[in-house]
Amino acid sequence: MGTGEQAVPSWAGQGRFGVRFQWGPVVAPAVSGGICVVVDVLRFTTAVDGAVSRGVAVYPYRWRDATAAAFAASAGAILASRGPAGPSLSPASLEALDPGTSVVLPSPNGSTCAVLASQAGARVAAGCLRNATAVGHWAATAGEPVTVIACGERWPDGSLRPALEDLLGAGAILASLPGEPSPEARAAIAAFRDAAGQLPGALAECASGRQLIERGQGADVAYAARLDASPTVAVLADGAFRSVR
Repeated sequence: MGTGEQAVPSWAGQGRFGVRFQWGPVVAPAVSGGICVVVDVLRFTTAVDGAVSRGVAVYPYRWRDATAAAFAASAGAILASRGPAGPSLSPASLEALDPGTSVVLPSPNGSTCAVLASQAGARVAAGCLRNATAVGHWAATAGEPVTVIACGERWPDGSLRPALEDLLGAGAILASLPGEPSPEARAAIAAFRDAAGQLPGALAECASGRQLIERGQGADVAYAARLDASPTVAVLADGAFRSVR
């Protein structure tokens, strides 16, 4: 991963607009200021919202990083697993944690975007459909440019797979922001408004939703589709997402 200047040329930065929309981890290092809202609806940012709403601190971490276990030990945190036992990216698994617990939660896309944007100097929030309006209203009070990153998924070759659920989650947040949106942001807003009345069906039928349902994780899809079910705003500070509202 290069620097933000190498990864995103100036003409792609949407710099003249106060409300911006981007895709994927490559752009995250270029968000060197203002507010960055990362959106990984299925499932990282939805899991963060569920955990932080319970008073659990969530440390994002890069996926398949061999140092994660050592980091969790140093932070006095539980390391999430990929299996059925213990906390994982499934929001339901985090509901068993006691308030005051800390968990290290790696993910391929959302967690990586959050870490990279924070390292670049942005103030990072975790957005999803469940807390879309709350996050939008919080970001609007900052008086700074807001970049919403739909984290997307990955194809088997590692390239970005734009994911409908993240487009809709980003659009829901962007729709609640004042200011002039970029053309890309307007397109995301339009996609959200088109699907707003049928979000459970849209998430269940999209590629990521079908993948989770085939794995027996349909409950996570239904949980993620509940628009504005949460008033929580989770912001990354001192390495962990915690509630600021």
